[in-house]
Amino acid sequence: MHFTLRLFNQAISLRINGNALLCSAFLLFVLLGSFVFAITQGSYPLSLHDSVMSLLGQQQAILDPQADIIIWDFRLPRSLVSVLSGALFALSGALLQNMTRNPLSDPSLVGISQGAALAVVTLTILFPTYIDDWREIAAFLGAVTIAVVIQLLRGNGHPLKFILLGVGVAAFISAIISSLLTYGDLPSAMVALSWLAGSTHNSNWHDVNVLVIAFTTLIILTLYQARLMSAISLGDEVAIGLGVNLTAVMYTQLSISVAAAAIATAVVGPLGFIGLLAPHLARKLVRCSPANHLLLTALVGATLVLLADIIGKSLFSPTQLAAGSVTALIGAPLFAYLLITKK
Repeated sequence: MHFTLRLFNQAISLRINGNALLCSAFLLFVLLGSFVFAITQGSYPLSLHDSVMSLLGQQQAILDPQADIIIWDFRLPRSLVSVLSGALFALSGALLQNMTRNPLSDPSLVGISQGAALAVVTLTILFPTYIDDWREIAAFLGAVTIAVVIQLLRGNGHPLKFILLGVGVAAFISAIISSLLTYGDLPSAMVALSWLAGSTHNSNWHDVNVLVIAFTTLIILTLYQARLMSAISLGDEVAIGLGVNLTAVMYTQLSISVAAAAIATAVVGPLGFIGLLAPHLARKLVRCSPANHLLLTALVGATLVLLADIIGKSLFSPTQLAAGSVTALIGAPLFAYLLITKK
């Protein structure tokens, strides 16, 4: 069974697969359950009753007087940041894989996340007084600059050339970041190292607002691209025959992918493997149209980062492990598995 959803005077039309809808509902249920569980976890234990009552605004029913402050000032923004950043990383990876026609593309592997990281680390080490006000802008400009450089070096070559150049540029940027951390001021270097680990524990409501605006804007632009992605999946010749401007589509998808990765990286730091794994896991759940796949990918990415954050703050409590470290520990073996098994 299929359902058709039309938005903005049919400017956006989604044909929703019944199986994809069921998978989306299941993932949403898992995400909500994980979200509530994340609220209860931390160095200060909270009961499920107090957590739910606080979320529902029933302060008079809360038994622990500290619960409301802990949830609304610390755990709720942290969990929301985990969900939104995971969705953005996942969408970035899905668009990058579609643009390059390579299922192993990921913003953290081709230099995009490293470009954002270099800009933020440079700002942190050399101009620490500006880091709070200019972090998001610096990360965005860094990611865009690196993406433009890679694209200029690639020219009109095969999409695989974009990936190979990105890997080389990423290694070069990593060397520059290491030099900045080695010779920079120690307190600033420690701040940069904490951010590079991909941590969500310093998240606040300003970060939530930035990610909400970014996700809302980019998910609409991404879904608008879904119809063009459906045409391109039939082959370049067929897509051109249907009136699709392949060059314009490629640059649009690259721009959305870079923006999503840059903003998410600016807030939580570079989280590896989410953009790589989320599209594959979504595809393994159900085969569906590009629009449905993009929505599933966003849900998978959000769930992965939230679960990584829960593991990081619960496994060795009260010591907290950065979410980026957890995603790397889980993602690296899965990445190796994909490389070995992918034909």
